[in-house]
Formats: sequence, C-alpha cells, structure tokens
Amino acid sequence: MALTPAMQNEINRRRTFAIISHPDAGKTTLTEKFLLYGGAITLAGAVKGKKNSRHAVSDWMEIEKQRGISVTSSVMQFQYDGFCINILDTPGHQDFSEDTYRTLMAADSAVMVIDASKGVEAQTRKLFKVCLLRDIPIFTFINKMDREARNPYDLLDEIEYELGIKTYPMNWPIGCGKEFKGVYDREKKEILAFTANNGQREVEATEAALDDASMKERLGEDLYQTLQDDVELLDGAGYEFDLEQVRHGKLSPVFFGSALTNFGVEPFLESFLKLTSSPLPRKTESGVVDPFDAGFSAFVFKIQANMNKAHRDRIAFMRICSGKFEKGMEVQHVQGGRKMKLSQPQQMMAQSREIIDEAYAGDIIGIFDPGIFSIGDTVCSPGMKAKFEGIPTFAPELFCRVHQKDTMKRKQFVKGTTQIAQEGAIQIFQDINSGMEEVIVGVVGTLQFDVFKYRMENEYNVEIRMENLPYQYIRWIENEEIELKSLNLTSDTRKVQDMKGRYLLLFANEWSIRWAEEHNPTLELAEFSR
Repeated sequence: MALTPAMQNEINRRRTFAIISHPDAGKTTLTEKFLLYGGAITLAGAVKGKKNSRHAVSDWMEIEKQRGISVTSSVMQFQYDGFCINILDTPGHQDFSEDTYRTLMAADSAVMVIDASKGVEAQTRKLFKVCLLRDIPIFTFINKMDREARNPYDLLDEIEYELGIKTYPMNWPIGCGKEFKGVYDREKKEILAFTANNGQREVEATEAALDDASMKERLGEDLYQTLQDDVELLDGAGYEFDLEQVRHGKLSPVFFGSALTNFGVEPFLESFLKLTSSPLPRKTESGVVDPFDAGFSAFVFKIQANMNKAHRDRIAFMRICSGKFEKGMEVQHVQGGRKMKLSQPQQMMAQSREIIDEAYAGDIIGIFDPGIFSIGDTVCSPGMKAKFEGIPTFAPELFCRVHQKDTMKRKQFVKGTTQIAQEGAIQIFQDINSGMEEVIVGVVGTLQFDVFKYRMENEYNVEIRMENLPYQYIRWIENEEIELKSLNLTSDTRKVQDMKGRYLLLFANEWSIRWAEEHNPTLELAEFSR
C-alpha cells in the first residue's frame, strides 16, 4: 500500500524530540509548560519535595513523586499549531543515564536545558556527547533567568568550549533575577516583555520594537542601553545562522527564559517547531529506511512493567520509523522470527493512556508485551527487510548479591528481578556454580539500587536482602566456545551468566583484567554487549 498524500502530511507534521539536562535544571517543568501551551494539561504540577501534593505530570512512578525526580523516561504526545509533537522526557539523574541513552535513540532532535546560574554541568556534557554520536539537532534553553544568573556571554562561551558546538542566540535576555524583564527576539526584532501569572497558561505579554519609547520607560535606562549594546554586538560579531549546521548538530540555537514563570517558553516552542525536522531516516543492517516508505517499521527502545498496578501489565515502547501503523495489523517480529498482531496499541501521557487506531512514522506507541520483546527489537511489515541497529548494553559499575527474605515468595522474586532487568533498569547475573536462589544485580549508579528495592517491595510484594560486592568491572566473553574451566584467573575474579545465557567475568580491579588477558591469550573480552 502506497502512502497517500494525507498520510505523507501526517508524517511531515510529526516532531519527536527528547529533553535532556543535568538534575534540577528545570527539564520537567519546561516539559509541562509545553503541555500547557498544547492544551494537554490545564495546571502544571510543581516538582517539589514529597510534602507537596502536586507532582510533575511526566513523573508517574510513586518514588518519583516522593523524591521529586524523574527516574524513568516518560512519553507524551500533544498537538500545537498544526504539529503533532512527541516529547520524550528523560531522567536527569546520572544514575539513569543508560535509560536516557536508549530514549535518545528514539528522538530526532534534543532540547538541552541549562541552569542560567550553573551553566554546563557534568550530566549535560555526558548526554551531549550521546547527541553528537547520533548527529541530531540540539536546541538549547537557558532556564531560570528569573533568578540570579551568570553573564549570558559567559554561558555561551562555556557551551562552545565545553561541548564543542557553535551557538546562535535566537533571543537575548533583558536582565536577570528580580530585574528580569523579558527577552529580545532577534528574528522579529521585538522585545517580548512578560509578567508572570503563577504558571498558568495565559501570561501577560507585551511585544514592542526596540526603539519603542514605552519600552525604554518599562526597562529602565540602564537595561535599555545594555540591550541596545548587546544587540549591536551580537549582530556584528556573532555566528551567522545556518539551518544546515543546526540540522547536523554543529550549531545550537539558544533561547533564554524561565520555565517556571513562563518567560520565553512559547516563543521557544514556536521557533523550535519551525527549525527542527520531521522524522529522520533510520539505519538498518541492510540499508536506510525512509519515514515515507510504504512499509511499516518500528523498534523497541523501552520496556516498562506495572505502569497500571491494577493490571500488572508490561508495555513495550516503540518508535515508528516508517509508514503507518493500524490497530490489529499483522507484523513480523524480526528477532523472534514470527508474525504477530500488535495488541492494545496505546499512546501515553505519563501514566494515562489512550487506545489508538492509527499512528505514523515519528510517533511513539505502547504495545502490550506478554514477555516476548527485548530492548532493540525490530517489528515491520511482513516481507519487509528491516532490522534496526541494536542498542548497546553498557557495563554496570556497582554490584550486589540479592535474595528474598521470605523463601515462600520465590516465584515473585524471580518474576520481579527478571521483569525489572528486561526493562533495562538493572542487569542481573547468576554465578555459574549456583542456581536462582540468589542473583547478582549490576547497576550504573547507587540510586538504581534504591529504586530496585522499592519496586520489589511495592510492585512485587517481596522484601529483599542486598549485600554489596567488591567488583568494579565486568567483561563479556566474546568467544563463547572457550572452555571456562581452563581459564587462568585471579582468585577474586568471578564467572557469571547474564539473562541471555552469555558468559561474563566480574573483576575487582584493572589488574585482574590485565591478568586474565595476559594469561589467556585466546580469551576475547568486550566492555559492552549488543
């Protein structure tokens, strides 16, 4: 079936992007303001501590509401100004960077949120490097201008120096903190002066030319003169705007504003939607799939169990890469080697869901998963040759031994550890000399242990004991035919298996790794696995 002009138009109006930032830069607040402008919600929940009854719309897990952080990636879709927008809100905390990485694989562009008083922070650098690997456009929103902020020139210099990307300010802040008066739009050559309105959708906005006499009075002599000097300097000494460089992640359009008080949010959204692209082509093992190809194709980038406690279900999140999806259509599960129907297709607003009849390239859909999907799996129209590039599994850095306190809850323990591992939230391993009486859990950051323990107790009703292990490094054994018993290893090296039955080695230090490599010349080790 060829795509009709109407279908092509649906794909063209899709915009799918991820929002990334260091913790507390205001990423989730900015996401909610987008939803406000799209009419998807009517009141933004302030992301505060657990004493506050309101919480972020995109934070659905109970522990997220209690701690005021995002620990899972949320998917939200809304309509705005003729565009159909898919937002992927990612965890800001570095302990969940692997979940963020997988989410970026599903995005066509990224919005990088930076705290105006702190500038580029550690997690920002890490996530930015992932974006560079994907060659995707990066748009920068410098947030919290309503608080005391660093000099905007210093912030731009830091972005260019630290991240190695050129910047082009699309607007320019007028003051900061209590003196923040709004922004100057460089394209329209207008001042946009805002008055906060408690975070509601409608805010008082005044547009006026730079030479408007009322603006001089409203801003004050000093701010008005500073703005004139800044505009002259930016126009004379700044980079030229180049959309092609933006599209390839070489030039980042920069916007200043305040998500909490709505300063500059809607102008940013409008400019972003015009500058970012419709769904991009995707690489497969046999070539490139174009979003306008008639055949349907998608890949799984996230799996989440127990989003609905009443049903204890499991949802596989898929990014549609080409064609049109229709409810009940038959597809090929490439890794499983079989045909199937995708049941209960849904679109998400955090924990809320809506059964859908159709979706298009660029959209994110949730599919009921009876336990057959893994992260990175491809589904496509029967007969279509598509297998998207796999999503790497990163090496955990912290390990602990886990077993249940109540031996009668063995079944729940196995189910819980297995399902949470299948989501990619943790990795589980078994000592090759023991059964499933206990498992070894590996994570990137300590907060993942807290979330794992919380979910086992609250979602699977299993109390667990956790004992830290001294290992720091893990390596996959590439040549699986090697005889494990014959390996010459240090006494503190441990042989384990992962969920797919692959063999690995746990090391306490780098010296033990070097010993294994030097004393076993045929041994092939890898730092991550696909």
